[in-house]
Amino acid sequence: MKNYDVIVIGGGPSGLMASIAAAEQGARTALLDKGDKLGRKLGISGGGRCNVTNAKEIDELITYIPGGGRFLHSAFSLFSNRDIIEFFENLGIALKEEDNGRMFPVSDKAKTVVDALVGKARSLGVQLLTHHPVQELVYGPEGVEGVKLADGERFGAKSIIVATGGKSVPHTGSTGDGYPWAQAAGHTITELYPTEVPLISKEPFITSRELQGLSLRDVKLSVLDPKGKTVVSHRGDMIFTHFGLSGPIALRCSGFIRTVKKKHGVAEVTMSLNLFPDKSPGSLDEHLRRLAAAEPKKALKNVLKGTIPERLLPLLFEKSGLSGDTTYEHLPKELWLAFVATALNFQIRVTGTRPFEEAFVTGGGVHLKEIHPKSMESKLMPGLFFCGEVLDIHGYTGGYNITAAFATGYTAGHHAGLSALGERRS
Repeated sequence: MKNYDVIVIGGGPSGLMASIAAAEQGARTALLDKGDKLGRKLGISGGGRCNVTNAKEIDELITYIPGGGRFLHSAFSLFSNRDIIEFFENLGIALKEEDNGRMFPVSDKAKTVVDALVGKARSLGVQLLTHHPVQELVYGPEGVEGVKLADGERFGAKSIIVATGGKSVPHTGSTGDGYPWAQAAGHTITELYPTEVPLISKEPFITSRELQGLSLRDVKLSVLDPKGKTVVSHRGDMIFTHFGLSGPIALRCSGFIRTVKKKHGVAEVTMSLNLFPDKSPGSLDEHLRRLAAAEPKKALKNVLKGTIPERLLPLLFEKSGLSGDTTYEHLPKELWLAFVATALNFQIRVTGTRPFEEAFVTGGGVHLKEIHPKSMESKLMPGLFFCGEVLDIHGYTGGYNITAAFATGYTAGHHAGLSALGERRS
């Protein structure tokens, strides 16, 4: 039986970073991955460009990780987004900052990032073993003892780090392997669900595909509870699809759709689309009236098509009861105000989200109350560590999830290495 100080299971961002951090402590480290290639999910992240982190200040960054963000304070104190930037730059990977703090390699190639991580691990002596599917973890009376592979081979270790990811993007190897191993150690797995995922709607204007492909820029999308109270709002870009809504702000609302459905026991959730998030009803009324008054004999549908997306106009007229053929000279006040209100609150009923196969992130996972935040070690099984998406942590797209993966991976690897070498147990 081969013996190591630390075994890392999973070759994604958190696993690669964990193996590097463990090896830096001098621990004999092996990284086991069931696939034929390391960093597969990392390689397709950021549209193939790999958004390695986000440059926002830590307190603000945490607000973009609605699932378990506060748990990460300790990990960020050891390995923050600034440390991630420095880590890659020290490996010769120049980074650039884009909109909203997103950090990308100057090469615009995810392969640059994957190769840098793999190369760093190799240089530290990490045994990188692909085609090594783990079947189960071996636990003893005093903690972890090792792993058993699918072919029956056993590896021994003083510390084991589970970095197997969640269930999103399963074709990259994230198929939820780590959850039963955690349960075997006594851990609770909170309900798993797809998040950062497109939304499904059965509204007639969706099923008829009349809006399919329509992209909206700088709008605001809100999730409402059954009483009409706003649960969350996001501003940015979105797109109508043949099944519902997609694009950055729709994805960010996805986890909250599930929350509202579960909390209130409803089959549908109402969303509110605001086409003019910088305008009040009064200022929008004045703005649109000015446009209409400039061409008082022209039909409103023709006057407004340069200000409101032309494909959306018929629906706004229909919902407000105002005819698109109306001219400014014959403008009915109440219906006009209803039209203005609809442009600021176009409601869309959503029934749910697309499946894990289409999600960027997994919601739910190993319960954070059962994990030491300073070390990522299990409170229930000595020598067992968790990092990355297998934990009940999820953020929005934009570099937040990968930041959490790198931070928890580094923290787990650092402390697993120290623990295995007997220097201290955190």
